[in-house]
Amino acid sequence: MIEQLFKDIGSIWSKYGTVYLTGIGNTLILAVTATLIGCIIGFICGILQTIPYAPKDPLIKRIILKAVRILIRVYVEIFRGTPMILQAVFIYYGMPYFFGIAFKNIWTVSIIVVSVNTGAYMAESVRGGIMSIDPGQFEGAKAIGMNHFQTMLYVILPQTLRNILPQIGNNYIINVKDTSVMFIIGFQDFFAVHKMVSGAVFKYFPSAFLEMGGYLFLTLLASFLLRKMEKRLEGKSNYELVNTDQLVMTAGVYSFPGEAPYDEKNRDLKGGPQ
Repeated sequence: MIEQLFKDIGSIWSKYGTVYLTGIGNTLILAVTATLIGCIIGFICGILQTIPYAPKDPLIKRIILKAVRILIRVYVEIFRGTPMILQAVFIYYGMPYFFGIAFKNIWTVSIIVVSVNTGAYMAESVRGGIMSIDPGQFEGAKAIGMNHFQTMLYVILPQTLRNILPQIGNNYIINVKDTSVMFIIGFQDFFAVHKMVSGAVFKYFPSAFLEMGGYLFLTLLASFLLRKMEKRLEGKSNYELVNTDQLVMTAGVYSFPGEAPYDEKNRDLKGGPQ
């Protein structure tokens, strides 16, 4: 049975290998692009949710910030609480139905759906990452004259990015697998190729076995690369402390403009009075 399985897989690959590789390429392009756009959406939403305001601030500022937080909360709950396959159906078929907006490019719809879905998850990850930073970081930045924008850009966000990097990698791996639901609107990803090939050769399990191996390889490779990146960002496990202050010059070698150098041997100034 095992021998027959691999024989069927070999025959399928020899005939449709190029088609499978095209599907893998489409899956990777969609997953990478949507993850990057989703991270941008998530960072924007996460930052907007953490902009502070006080009762003494202008009324218009408080109203705008509250309205923005409500809108972001609605967006996050809708896209985290519904399946991506239904989101794809709603956007692809619902937009023409309600607003008369028809998408002619399947790539555009697929990127929008996966990006917006990823952004909803990343928004909460970024918000949690920002809130996890020690409040002393905010206070220290404020003490040296930084405004909120400068504090977020130069102090908070770099630390947040390092903290949520595992979550970003997790979302990418999820996107590699979840792009398979885009076949419902006709996107030719890796899973859609499997559906097409298995229907053509009437060998569903060998094609599914090949499909599973391909997805496993893609996710394991992504996990390996992400762990390498995490270790690189962590830096060295230990650092050698400097025993001497490099800013303090050794005694006897000070030299000032217009002054003759000090002669360590005879303890007098070269060229000076004897």
